[in-house]
Amino acid sequence: MWNDAKYIKISGLQKLTLLDYPEHTACTLFVPGCNFKCPFCHNSELLGGSVEFYDEAEIFAFLKKRRGVLEGVCVTGGEPTLYTDLGRLLSDIKELGYEVKLDTNGYIPERLTELYQKGLLDYVAMDIKNSPARYAETIGLPEARFDISRITESIGIIMNSGVGYEFRTTVSNELFDDESMDGAARMIAGADKYFLQKFVMRDTVPSKTLTAPTDDRLEHYLEIARRYVVNAKIRGT
Repeated sequence: MWNDAKYIKISGLQKLTLLDYPEHTACTLFVPGCNFKCPFCHNSELLGGSVEFYDEAEIFAFLKKRRGVLEGVCVTGGEPTLYTDLGRLLSDIKELGYEVKLDTNGYIPERLTELYQKGLLDYVAMDIKNSPARYAETIGLPEARFDISRITESIGIIMNSGVGYEFRTTVSNELFDDESMDGAARMIAGADKYFLQKFVMRDTVPSKTLTAPTDDRLEHYLEIARRYVVNAKIRGT
């Protein structure tokens, strides 16, 4: 299903974000590679073989220079937990005084456990792709290669960590209906934060057949989500 890569690579740097890390001024580091093939992915250019990489020394020179200006560093992808030395990168970032936010698809719960145990995570955002019945379809993988228990294990780890977190779901017309929205939200019943995000077509999206729900439809899905997460909200509209 997935293969560990030893040495983490950095293939993108957003020098300033006011959105990626809630209530923090931050930068975002992008790492390549993913174990999912989501048809709605906005960062699919990170999954190919022609990705360019930053020199890590250059990244840390930037981070040292921006101490006192930036509060946090977001690490996203791709899927950062594919890398066995992710902890080393996060530890080096925290030694500079930054708080760390991790974006993950949650399919490698053992890596999350390791990072939490080492005190390397200050905030985690996990994507809830769909209901269990439609999860494999939504991440572009055959059912035979997908284990939903890995997702539910990560949800439990995150919700019981004592560290800030959020769950989020990207909604398209083709992948969601009332039943699938109910199933997705049910997986995280009682969560602190859950955001629904309207699918947005971009040049980097692999599937050109997906379409965005109307605002009314998204509001309808929000009502369903609030059956399980009372603080669920729509993000980006």
